[in-house]
This record gives sequence, C-alpha cells and structure tokens, in this order.
Amino acid sequence: MKLTLDPGAAALLDALHAAGYAAYAVGGCVRDSLLGRTAHDWDLCTSALPQQVMELFGTEQCIPTGLQHGTVTIKYGGQLYETTTFRTEGSYTDGRHPDAVQFVPDVREDLARRDFTINAMAYNAAEGLVDPFGGQKEMKKGIIAIMVILCLGLMGFVGFMKFSEDNTPPEIQFQDNEIVYTAG
Repeated sequence: MKLTLDPGAAALLDALHAAGYAAYAVGGCVRDSLLGRTAHDWDLCTSALPQQVMELFGTEQCIPTGLQHGTVTIKYGGQLYETTTFRTEGSYTDGRHPDAVQFVPDVREDLARRDFTINAMAYNAAEGLVDPFGGQKEMKKGIIAIMVILCLGLMGFVGFMKFSEDNTPPEIQFQDNEIVYTAG
C-alpha cells in the first residue's frame, strides 16, 4: 500500500532516515490518508531522541515543545510537524499528560499506547503501512475499537463511577474483550 505523504513530512522522514533513524508518519494523518481525506496535521514519530532531532534540524527549525515527553516541533516549509520519540507511557494523574514516559526502540511499542486502533497506524515510503492492531481492517468495517490498555482503564472508570452496562448506547458493544463503537 502506498500513501501520498505531505511533501514536508516526506522530506523530514527522509532526513531522519538518512541520519540512521527509523521514522514514520503516525496517527490521524495516516488514518485520514487511508480514508481518502486530506490530512491537515502531519505527526511524525521516530527512534531519534529529542536532542538528536534538535541537533539534526537545528535550533532555528525546532521548538522544544515537550522534551520530557519526547516531542519536538519542527518548522519546515511554513508548516509545523510534531515529532515524537517512540515511547510508552505511565499513568495520567492529571487526566491529560503522562506522569512518565519511557523511550523505546520500536514503533510497534509506541503504537500500543494510542487511543484507538484506527489511530495506531504508522507509515513511511520504505516500509509501507505498519498496522499491528488491525486499524485499517476495522475502519473498513466501520468499527472504532479502543486500544486494550485504554479499554481496561475505561472499564475501571465505569466501575469507579458505578455506571451500568444497561445504560450503554447500542452503538457501543463489548466484542472479543474490546469496547467498540459501531458507526451507524
């Protein structure tokens, strides 16, 4: 499968690869491209550490957006590209930001932390689509599946809030140990 990458994203991925790092377009831009939609926000992920990204592209081109979380925003061609080191995450005490991250060498480990399977896909021209959780297949079926780790958190939250499955909308179903939303 071949996707058309945003020219700036393609150039940044090429530069990261040329420097010896693994790098991919990731998340919503991959999902939108597979759906034939124009992606407006191109996020990248890489094996390069934040300091390595800043050294490669220079301080004039880089904004140290969230170094503690592995994120550097690269200014390129009048656009901004959020570029994040492959990582796993700890708990979210504030509900929004991870308390801790651990940088990892493999994109598949990074994809496992994403919210939905349709956002847990990565792409680069050399390797093509990386879709270890079946997001593309679920998209074709009109299913939005929550990643298992979030599913467990959601079930814990439902129990904590004393919600009942009886109040669950019919579009949300439990299938094969996943909570899925079936598009009408």
